[in-house]
Amino acid sequence: MSKPRNLFLAAFSFAALSAGAVSAEVVGKVGVDWIGNDIIVEALSDPEVKGVTCHVTYFDRSLIDRFKNGNWFEDPSNNSIACRQTGPIEIGNIDLSKDGSEVFRQGMSLIWKTLVVNRIYDKANDTLIYLAHSRELTDGSAKMSISTIPLYGQNVTWKNGKP
Repeated sequence: MSKPRNLFLAAFSFAALSAGAVSAEVVGKVGVDWIGNDIIVEALSDPEVKGVTCHVTYFDRSLIDRFKNGNWFEDPSNNSIACRQTGPIEIGNIDLSKDGSEVFRQGMSLIWKTLVVNRIYDKANDTLIYLAHSRELTDGSAKMSISTIPLYGQNVTWKNGKP
């Protein structure tokens, strides 16, 4: 990670932990140009759904790019997500509303922009939906990505009984 990003992530770590969001582990870093911009790949596990791992990607601007283009404190909203069953699925106490619940949050700027992953349960299709999107304080972003985990035909355990 670039040095400015480390400082910003440290500031956001406290907010993410206090909100109950999970932390992610960097599992890949791909350089995309000669000035040091990278695509970061992080793995995160859903704290309420054991046996599911999501991989989220986002763009990490280099120090040189920040000097060259300005806009020091912000990374682009581009992101992607892919979630898969990585073990026996055990579903805890999840929000079953259409809004779902936030599983992961990470700052993408000093204060204005956040990368968020929400989990939504689609009861009619017995499927978990993971939505990655950017939340901005002033303007919403239309850039998003989804991944689904079908639960039908799987050995799935619901801690509180199937809804």
